[in-house]
Formats: sequence, C-alpha cells, structure tokens
Amino acid sequence: RLALVVIGICVVIFVAGIWRGEQALLMALTAISLAVAAIPEALPAVVSVLLALGARRMVAVNALVKRLPSVETLGSVTTICSDKTGTLTQNKMHAELVWAQGQAWLPGDQPPGPVLLETLRAATLCNDAHRNQPREGTSPASDWQGDPTETALVVAAQAAGIDKAAQEAQSPRVKELPFDSERKRMTTLHASAEGVTGYTKGAPESVLLCCESQWTPEGALALDTQAVIDQADALAAQGLRVLALARRDHAALPDPLQADSIEQHLQFLGLIALIDPPRAEAAAAVRDCITAGIMPVMITGDHPATARAIARRLGIVADQDAEVLTGQDLSALNDAALLQRVAQVQVYARVDPAQKIRIVAALQAQGEIVAMTGDGVNDAPALKRADIGVAMGKGGTDVAREAASMILLDDNFASIVKAVREGRRIYDNIRKFVRYTMTSNSGEIWTLFLAPLVFLPIPLLPIHILWINLVTDGLPGLALAAEPAERGIMQRPPRAHTESMFANGMWQHILGVGLLIAGLCLGVQAWALATGHAHWQTMVFTVLTLAQMVHVITIRSEGESLWQLGLGSNKPLLGAVLLTFVLQMATIYVPALNPIFKTQPLSLIELGICLGAAALVGVVVELEKLWRRKRASNVPA
Repeated sequence: RLALVVIGICVVIFVAGIWRGEQALLMALTAISLAVAAIPEALPAVVSVLLALGARRMVAVNALVKRLPSVETLGSVTTICSDKTGTLTQNKMHAELVWAQGQAWLPGDQPPGPVLLETLRAATLCNDAHRNQPREGTSPASDWQGDPTETALVVAAQAAGIDKAAQEAQSPRVKELPFDSERKRMTTLHASAEGVTGYTKGAPESVLLCCESQWTPEGALALDTQAVIDQADALAAQGLRVLALARRDHAALPDPLQADSIEQHLQFLGLIALIDPPRAEAAAAVRDCITAGIMPVMITGDHPATARAIARRLGIVADQDAEVLTGQDLSALNDAALLQRVAQVQVYARVDPAQKIRIVAALQAQGEIVAMTGDGVNDAPALKRADIGVAMGKGGTDVAREAASMILLDDNFASIVKAVREGRRIYDNIRKFVRYTMTSNSGEIWTLFLAPLVFLPIPLLPIHILWINLVTDGLPGLALAAEPAERGIMQRPPRAHTESMFANGMWQHILGVGLLIAGLCLGVQAWALATGHAHWQTMVFTVLTLAQMVHVITIRSEGESLWQLGLGSNKPLLGAVLLTFVLQMATIYVPALNPIFKTQPLSLIELGICLGAAALVGVVVELEKLWRRKRASNVPA
C-alpha cells in the first residue's frame, strides 16, 4: 500500500514538473529517485537484523531463541504458564520427615522404628537413582544420579543406615510398572524369601485408593485412611511434596503383569515429605511479571496444598484460600466452563501433561498471549500450541526442545522474564526504526511534492535524494538496534497483539514531523532565493540530511527527554550520526566531491542557518515528548 501511494505521488511530481516546463529526463530521474528513497526497502532486512541481534543478546540471559519471530512475540506475552519443579524451584529435593502410624522421623535423628525403616527401604528399592563415582568434598546427594526426588529418598534412607546397593543385592528387582501421569504411582517387584514383594510409590490419594490395611512387622492392622489424608494435607500445606509408600507380598511373579491386578490390596507403609526450595530469584521475577501486567500461572503435578503454599511463597497468589484447579476438576469441566474459570485461576495441581493444551487453548480464547514451559515428550503439543513454547535446556527432552520456540539454558523462570524484557526492548527499537525511516521518507516526499505547489524550483537533484537515502537509512537506522531498554519498560502493560505498528500516535508523528522537515527545507530555499544566495540547493540538501540526524537522536524514546537519555547511552548511534555529519560536510567542502554531488561550499552564515533549521526538529520532537509525559501523568492509574 505504501509503495502504491509513493508511486502515485511520484507520478504527480513528474506531471507537475513537466507542466512547469522542467526537462522530462530530469523529472523522470527525480521521480524514480524519490520512489527509491521513499519506499523503505531496508525495513525487512533491518527488522531481521534487529531480531537476530536480539536473539544473540537473549543467549546472555540463558534464553536460546529458535525462531526469530518469537523474539518480537515475547514482548506481547500476557500470561506465562510455568512448571513448578526446577523452573520456579531449585529442583534440589531433600527429605524433611518420614511419617508412619502417627510417628515422625527427621533425617539425622535416632534410628527410626521398624515401620519407618520399612518405609525408607521401600523408597530405596522403588527407585531408579543410581550411584555416581563418589567425589571428595561433595554433598551426599551429588553421589547419586537420577530424578531429584528419587536421589533425595536415597539420601534420606542412607541417614537411617539403609544402603541402596545392599538392599538391591538382597532383594533384586525382577519387574517394574513405570510411573505414569494417569496412575500417579510406580511399582517395582523384588525377589524375597516369601516369593516376590511389590513396592509402590506415588501420590498419597492415588496410593491410598489401592490400600486396604496398614503394614507392621507383626501383621496387618486396620488403616485409618482419613488420618493419613489429613496428615498428607497438613504437610502439603507447608509447601512440602508428599509421597506415599505401600507394599504387597506375592507367592510368585504375577501373571499377567498389569497395574490393575498388582496395585491392589496393598498394605500402607508411610509418608515421606520432601521440600524443593523456591529459587531465590523466582519471587522477584514473579513481582516483575505482575508489575508488567503479565499473569504468572503455576502448573504442577504436586498436591494442591503444596502448589498453593509454593505459589503464596513466590507471590503468584496472595490468599491462602486461593483457588487451585486440579486435573480431576479439569476433566469434569467442558470447554465453555473452563473458559469461564481460566481467567481467575493461577494455580493448577495434579495436572497431566495432556491437560496443559486445554489450559493454553482456553487462555488463548480469552485473548491472552501465552508462554508455556515444558520438558517432557507429552508437553510437546502444548508447547506447539502456545504462542511461545519454552523448553527446558537441562532437563528437557529432545521432543520438547524441537516443539518449542525458545529453550531455557538454565531451566529458570527468571530467565523467561528477562527474555520478555528483551522482547519488549526489541519491539520498541523496531518501532523507533520505523518511526525514523518513515518520517525521513515523509520529509523527502513532502519537500519535493510541495515545492511546485508553492512555485519553487525542484529543490533536490536525483543524486541528492539517493545520497540521503544511503547515509541516513543505513548505519543510523541499524544503530537503533543497540538502543538500551527504556526506563519503566517492565512497568507498563503488554501491548495488544492486534495493535498496529503505527498506533500510539506514530502515524501522526510521521506525518507532522515530515511536514515540519519539508517546511524548514522549503523555507530555507525560499529565503536563499529571495536574498540572492546561489547555494540554495546545497542548503536544502544539507538541511534535509542534518534534520534527519537530529530526529534519530531525539526519537530514541517516546517519552524521555534527550537530557534524561544522554548522548552516550547508545555509542553506535552517536558514532553513526557523527560519521554521517562528516560525510555530509565532505560533499560540501571537499572540492573533488562538488562536481559529483552538484554542491557548492557554504559560508558560515549559510551553514549556521542549515544547522539552526535542523535543530528546530529536535526542539519540536522534545516538545511532543513533554506533551506525552504531561498527558501520561494526568491519566488515572
């Protein structure tokens, strides 16, 4: 559309010039040169360079961008759905206590009783952690490799004198039923003196459904299921992750090996409560999200009370009675009902990976721009559906990383927030480039278009137009990529994804400042002609070039004044402007260049008038920013 408008204007300029008696060849070259200068053909290239440089900067904050458009999309994210374990927390589990039959044991206390010992033995055998080569000066947990929860269980058992290798030698594993997100438990089968013993580990509400009695060395006792559930809830409310353990003896290896038959008629052993401390920087990152108008959402497979406690500690929710939606609740809600609930819920617990895609779809249906984290194979559909899929670089699977738009190299929620900040900076800089180049082009078009209408000669030659296009659209435009983030960039709400690039007064600025530049150029031309200065064309050429340099320095912020920004905050831009100034002076004062550019040396008075006219552009832009600041201060929060 812009190209069509520019071509139309060029045709009008050509016809007007011919009508005034100008040479046809000169007017044709002028019209073609203006078309080349006015159409921002550098825009796609500059935007790609800006995005690529932004992606490079994001690596410094541990965010690896796979798709360049995601850099810009990050700036408009309104909701971040994050896993809890490892992203909001440290993923460094350690056992806080073991509970069985009303008794609690803390790691480091005196050796526990027989039921507590059997609970820890079950946690050691129903466990896939394996030993690393011990290293001097390291913690006990670092001697083990595997899931952080399972390594924490092994370390707790060691504190009670239970060695994993010895237990596995005594009761070797013969079969297993791996953990899955539907059952929320796993079972391993081990050879024993009685035949085969199965040990089951999982979520308390899941394991208790399969239990019919309480195990003791003397025999089975009646199980008080409600007391166990109350204890699990009380521990979870403290932000602890709670696992239940149970066992069952078999005369021989069950056949067929199916969970429906093996995980029935179990004897309950006890509970183990573990803690995964929140990351130190996560709470600050959550505050930054909320300040920036971004809703943080926690999605976890943990107990609802655990999820709520951690969310409160991080500041995701403020109320201890904040609503937590579970995977079971999600299953019971149809899409319409979920759409009504999703705007109010910020914590999801006991959620299957497959249910994440429903959460993402519901948020998007509400108009949210969603970033979603994930690490497993089952997370891939949700990562693909989200506007920004974020995979874990340390603990994520290849499938998750392939489906994602961005990879967190440190699996840290704070890195997502830093990436959002960088995305906002990059989008701001793209807007600044568009504002700068379109205003410059507008000034050139109006100068050539209005000159015949006010009965002035054609103010510029084709060589002048092409030179201005070369020196002003090149380095200064690219240097805007280095512009640092504006103050308060994370204190403003996300922009609407439907918002036009020319919103918030940009098109008015392009039109108004373009007319101002044209008016100054034509005013200088009229003055020079009226006072008999033969160098009027060189003066117009100089005013147009220098006005654009003043403009690019002053539009580095839409609100802050040049004095607040300082000239040294973007050294590449300052260097580009100084280089352009030197080159422009060379076209005027280097004798060898005068015949090429059809210029003549200006006197000090003529040069001073050109500099003064160009400076007026800066004054007007600063007054516009002052008006913006006053207008913003009068808008109620």
